[in-house]
Parts: sequence; C-alpha cells; structure tokens
Amino acid sequence: MAKSDYKGKRKPNSDSNKNRPTGGFRKKKDFSRSTPPKKRKAPPKTNTNPDAIRLNKYIANAGVCSRREADTYIAAGSVTVNGKVVSEMGYKVMLTDDVRYDGQRLNPEKKEYILLNKPKGFITTTNDEKGRRTVMELISSSSNNRLFPVGRLDRNTTGLLMFTNDGDITKKLTHPKFGVRKIYHVVLDKNVTLADLKKIQAGLELEDGPVQVDEVSYISGTTKKEIGIEIHSGRNRIVRRIFEHLEYKVVKLDRVVFAGLTKKDLPRGHWRNLTAQEVINLGMIK
Repeated sequence: MAKSDYKGKRKPNSDSNKNRPTGGFRKKKDFSRSTPPKKRKAPPKTNTNPDAIRLNKYIANAGVCSRREADTYIAAGSVTVNGKVVSEMGYKVMLTDDVRYDGQRLNPEKKEYILLNKPKGFITTTNDEKGRRTVMELISSSSNNRLFPVGRLDRNTTGLLMFTNDGDITKKLTHPKFGVRKIYHVVLDKNVTLADLKKIQAGLELEDGPVQVDEVSYISGTTKKEIGIEIHSGRNRIVRRIFEHLEYKVVKLDRVVFAGLTKKDLPRGHWRNLTAQEVINLGMIK
C-alpha cells in the first residue's frame, strides 16, 4: 500500500460536510410568523361617480350663495347630505342626494336668468307677511324653479330688476367691491340747479357716510326737473336720499340700466330671459 499523501493528518470525511451550508451564505430567516405591517388609515370616502359634483357647487347652484361662502357653511357644519353632517372640503354629491342647508332641502336646478321691467306698487321680496303684492307675482310664469331677486327696488321705484338661482352671479351683482353700474332716470318736484348738480358730482356726506356718483346730468330734450344719474353704490334708497339731502322730492324713479342690461323692447310689467351673451357678460364681471 502506498504511503498516505495526507502525512498523518486526518482525512476529511466528505459525509461530515454534507449538511453544512456552502459558499459562506447563512440560512434565510423565516419571516412567515412576523407581525404584518400596519395598514394606513384610509381617507374619508367621497363620491367618485363621474356625474357627481362638489358640494359647494351644488349649494351655489341652488341659489343660496357663492361657492366660497358655501365652503364656510360646510366647515361650520350647517350642511347635511342624506341626513349626515358633512364638513369635508371637496366632498362630492349626486343630484339625487338629499342636501340640506340649515334643515331646508336644496334643489340644484338649471341656472336661469330673468330680467323684469318692474312697475310701481310691488315690493322686492319673495313673500310678504302683510300680504302686499311682490315682484314674484310678475314672474310666476317664467320658471318652475325657485328664483331670487338680485338686489332691491323699493315699492315706488320702477325699472330693471333681475332674478336668478345663480349664487355666484348674485354675489357679483350685489357686492360693493364689484361696482356694478346702474343708471336711473329721476323726475323731481322742481328744477335742479346747476350748483346742486355740481354738489352731487363732487360727492355728498349723508347720515350713513359719504356717497360718490359716477355721473349726473340733465336729460337732453326735457326740463331741468329730469336728471340722469349713474351710480355703483347699492345702499338702501341711495338715489332718493341724495336728492332729499338737497331738499328735492323724487316724483318718479326709474332704473334704466343695470349691469349693462337695458329696457330695450321690454315694456313695463313684462319680463324676458337673458340671452346667452348677456349671461357670459355678467360672468366676466370682476
């Protein structure tokens, strides 16, 4: 037998390494029993239907207010959807949902715009506890939807008055910052002096503060009892109070222009729908 090549060293047993890992890699740890990662909390559910609309738009379409004001009411918890208070911004609803503001159900009907040439003897309100005639009687056949008067004309003032269920347009036509242009034809009890016209143009100080008109002048082809006055202020009875301040009595007051709208082809006591272009023009007011 030949001399061992191992020179007294123990011959390795190949079987003894049979179960040892090779290549220096450790056995992989079994994670099958480890604690699963925590799930993230899901955001509040909202309607993802493509036909759904934002809640603030729904409220504005119902004629309650503008979208920005609607966000305030939503945040305050004044709005419910299907019986539950919703205060989440961006929440979406369907037209078939039961949406209520302060308990009153809203109806986001199609936006409508009506222009009335108001006669005397009607008050500008949706209803009157004293049973007086209101401007709503004059437009009762105009729509099946609930419309609201934009601004006010007192009982004895005639002329242009608009109605709509568009909250955004209503805000633009009534908020002082938009400075909506209004022109009135005024008939007084006596001739107006040129000095008084200049006082009005320069600005007057009334009991509730200063008032500035845009333009005032005699109406061409008439007596000096008839005045045209352009103003953007929306303060109560402001035109009457301007002339009363100078000791004139207003016999007739007629609004002939309102936010670019005129009385052309619109007899007293009649109404018409605004044209598409007129609606676009109102929407462009800034």
